Amino acid sequence: MPIIEVMPEALASQVAAGEVIERPASVIKELVENAIDAGARKIEVEIQRGGIAMLRVRDDGCGMSQQDTAKSLERHATSKLRTSDDLNGIATLGFRGEALPSIASVSRFTIRSRESDSAEGTEIRVDGGKIGELRASGCAVGTSIEVRDLFYNVPARKKFLKAESTEAAHIEHQIRLHALCTPGIGWLLRKDGRVALDLPATSDRRVRIEAMSGGESGKALIEVPRHEYRGMVIEGAILPVAFARRGRKHQFVFLNGRPVEDYTISRAIREAFKGGLQEGLQPAAWLWILMDPALVDVNVHPAKREVRFAEPAQVRIAILDAIEQALRPKDVEAPGILVEQNRPLQLGQDGDSQEVILEGEKAPVPSLPTVNTIAWRHEEQKELKVTPEQTSKIPAFRIVGTLSKRYALLEGEEGLVLLEPQAARERIFYERLISDQGEIESQGLLVPVLLELDVRDVDLLMRFREHFDQAGFTLESFGGQTVTISAAPSFLNRKDIKRALIDLVDLVIDREGSSRVKRLAYEGFASKVSYVLARQDGWSESSLSALLDDLFKCDLPYCDPAGRPTLVQISFQELDRKFGKS
Repeated sequence: MPIIEVMPEALASQVAAGEVIERPASVIKELVENAIDAGARKIEVEIQRGGIAMLRVRDDGCGMSQQDTAKSLERHATSKLRTSDDLNGIATLGFRGEALPSIASVSRFTIRSRESDSAEGTEIRVDGGKIGELRASGCAVGTSIEVRDLFYNVPARKKFLKAESTEAAHIEHQIRLHALCTPGIGWLLRKDGRVALDLPATSDRRVRIEAMSGGESGKALIEVPRHEYRGMVIEGAILPVAFARRGRKHQFVFLNGRPVEDYTISRAIREAFKGGLQEGLQPAAWLWILMDPALVDVNVHPAKREVRFAEPAQVRIAILDAIEQALRPKDVEAPGILVEQNRPLQLGQDGDSQEVILEGEKAPVPSLPTVNTIAWRHEEQKELKVTPEQTSKIPAFRIVGTLSKRYALLEGEEGLVLLEPQAARERIFYERLISDQGEIESQGLLVPVLLELDVRDVDLLMRFREHFDQAGFTLESFGGQTVTISAAPSFLNRKDIKRALIDLVDLVIDREGSSRVKRLAYEGFASKVSYVLARQDGWSESSLSALLDDLFKCDLPYCDPAGRPTLVQISFQELDRKFGKS
């Protein structure tokens, strides 16, 4: 058995650095958080080659004395904790004393710092954890840290870094995240000598949100007014459901000045919209939460990404109340829920629908017995007792009629079957597009469409541009967060172009790590194409026979491309039970 030995200090530092420093964006996060803790009013960040070659963070904070500058490079040296009791009320972003020595152990590191009442500052250079000589420096008040050749002495970690543009996008996202959190601080970001972000300080959070979200989303912001609940204070802004996206990357939550990610909070944000969102979509939100630091544990992970609440249920309630208040119509009492029952449908014996109109009658939503329907996804095709050999044939259905021009009523061997023709048409169009595997017909736009996106979305668009070309989009970077769309699929209306492209971006993000990303991008857009085509021409009772024929030529006739059922069965046994015959 190998003998246990204590690791050398240099190796221990590199191992510890791996928990805190994953990529250049991790370095930026740690350095800007220190700058914020130092009371900076302006923070400047400069990077070269995605931060791998060089990154620099300057601030105009309080600075450090010569003695404190030297101590800052020692592991677990911090000004923010004195006793174990301090862990119960952490009010600063940094507190472990690990960031600077961890960064210095895997880079060529230089720190310069000066206090306001000192005539000169201090400079120390560190090369891969080896601390050099301390010397005087004529630097400005505050702290400047320069990191070069990140991971030069840890090649195993360096090889896992992404392309320079991707690493730069992660850095810009980190800067934007902290800039949102601290509107009272001015931020400047330079990438390879070019100004990529310049945000002046402001006392109005909404101004900072609008400056960073831009375009239509900035104008559509709904204020979340200050809301107090059991010692918690919540305020911020949200966007209407029309701006919902896949994933939670457009939800920004700041807890006691700290950007956090927490499932309890994300779930509460979505829940507050009370089912108004499509499956898989998440609302955009910016929330600032203040609460007693003793009621939240920020010491869960070395990278400080996660938090743990002492009373998560109370946090959920507070967020629900705050967002529901923002969404509630102003100066309107919440009435009881009423529905218009002016178009009930009765079926005649001949199968024709007969409308009975109740003149403008309104009634409370009735409590009706429910029918246990079957979700006919492709993995559940056995419910109709269809064998693989039968999938290319139409089951023995008799067309009975239509229901509210939305559903077709069919009689099957085992009961009543409801067909959703729009879903069926989506499946048909989708499989035709996929089988052809050709590029979607594109049409040039007389006036290009400008689209503002998250910086990481722009990076993805540029990296997978040829995949979007196949989907019918011609894209170019317009600089910053803006992309120009000079051509789009010919079937899309101009007003639908932005939404379609955003949906496709989200799909590629979800599948980015897959070797099938190109095909998935095409399949995802084919799904959206089929959705549009299925609603262009409509359907009629006379066309149902041909529709069924086309549907059962598909590989997966029982679900649309999104997995929703095309057919739902109510068995004779269920009907008999409803009528008390069983």
